[in-house]
Parts: sequence; C-alpha cells; structure tokens
Amino acid sequence: MHSHLATSISIALLTLLPTALSHGHQVPISDDADWATRHMAEEHHITNLDPSAFFTLHDYDSSGQWSPDEIRRTYGLDDESAKDVPQEKKTNAVQEVIGMFDEDGDGAISREEWMDGWVKHGKRLPDFGTGPGHHGDDEYEYEIHHFEKFHDENTREEDLTHPEDIAHFRKHDEMDAQAEYQEQMDRMPIVEQNIPQKFRRY
Repeated sequence: MHSHLATSISIALLTLLPTALSHGHQVPISDDADWATRHMAEEHHITNLDPSAFFTLHDYDSSGQWSPDEIRRTYGLDDESAKDVPQEKKTNAVQEVIGMFDEDGDGAISREEWMDGWVKHGKRLPDFGTGPGHHGDDEYEYEIHHFEKFHDENTREEDLTHPEDIAHFRKHDEMDAQAEYQEQMDRMPIVEQNIPQKFRRY
C-alpha cells in the first residue's frame, strides 16, 4: 500500500475510531438512517458518520476524488453479493450519485463537491436496494457479517459448522489447492499442458 494512501485511511479511521464499537458487537442502526450511515455501521462498525472522513475512507486511491469505479466499489456493486443486480441498474446507480454531487461535470466527485453537497445542500447517498455495500476482501466480509454475529474468540474450530463457515473454509481449501498446483507447475521445466497439440509428438 502506498504510504500516502495508508496515511489517508489511517486519518479517516482515527477520526471515526472513538465511536466504533469493540470487536464482536453489532452497531445499532436507526430505522430512518440514511444509506451511508447504515453502510458505516454494517461495514465498518462505526456509529456515526463524519462526511470528510467518509470521503477519505472511500477514496481508495487517495486521489482526492471519487471515480465511477470507486462509487461502484463503495456500493458493493462489484461484490459477489451483487452478481444478480442487472448491469444497467449498477450503471444507473453510479450515474445518479455522480449527477447529485459532480458540480463541474467532469464525471467524478471531488472532496469539495462532496462536502458542499453534504454540508451545504443536505444531499445524501441514495439507497438503491443493493445491500450495505460490501467492499472488503473475503476475510473481512466473512468476519464482519458472519463470525462476529454468530461466533466469538472462544469458538473452537469444530464449532464452525454453519453453511457460511463451511463455504468460507471450502473456498480457502480450493485456493490452497490451486496455489499448490501452481507451485508444482512453476517447478517443472516444461509444462506439457501448455504445449499446443500440433507440437506434441504423441
């Protein structure tokens, strides 16, 4: 991770950290909470939303603006959980967010545009009904959405019997097997499977 990106994310998290709950607890969410507030509670275990820190946390490349790809990622539209969401709906969602905040029409949302929209005009990120915005890796999503809800630090390996546990560790096994296979292939001087059939003598 580039140092400036790590610093930006650290600042965002430190700004919000005092209101984050400890590991193993779910953050209560008001029924009338807006999407961004629910996202922070469900995805980051943070109880309130500071708009400046929210921007920094989701400015993944630390460029000072949100690109369409970063908006897609924040909404979790590239996550496996959104695989059944039509592509047109994903595209329209991103364009709607850009249309709300992009004042200069450059197709991205700068920090200034975000803060202006949020603070001065009371604009909020819409809820498109696509979920809380999963944008962590598999380990993070498993821990925050399953392990913390149903297990704790005293859970033994033999207690991890939920379908989500089984699927999670099966994926680990498949990844380990693939890595081991690739390692074996890398050690071979010639990989027969990579030789086109017309060049084989049998």
